[in-house]
Amino acid sequence: MKTSKILTLATVVSALAVAGCQTGMSDGGGPRAARQTGVEGQWMGTDGVAVSTLQGGRFSSRAVETGETLTEGSYSHRDARTIELSFYSLKSQQQTAATCLLATSDQMNCTLANGTNFVLNRAAGVS
Repeated sequence: MKTSKILTLATVVSALAVAGCQTGMSDGGGPRAARQTGVEGQWMGTDGVAVSTLQGGRFSSRAVETGETLTEGSYSHRDARTIELSFYSLKSQQQTAATCLLATSDQMNCTLANGTNFVLNRAAGVS
């Protein structure tokens, strides 16, 4: 049971971290670079269990194997590199918070409110 709880927490964390790291991109009207910047897009936890999507201040995560939605929430920026996440785990039915630091353009280091750390990497080619 403890392993199941940890797996659920890891999935939620992965989803929240992704949501918390999203930034609004201006439409600018100009050409967009092929490489994404900021936190908008898809991110995967290092455990490979879930992919999180950050879009327009909202995020969601889903299980890679089943496509099941795992978390839903929102994010805000504390500063240019620090993102606060607030999300709800559909599996554990708990509200949770996390803080993420955009370490590089392709990696976020996150910490759940309970102190658990996790890493999200920008996902390439995830559908």
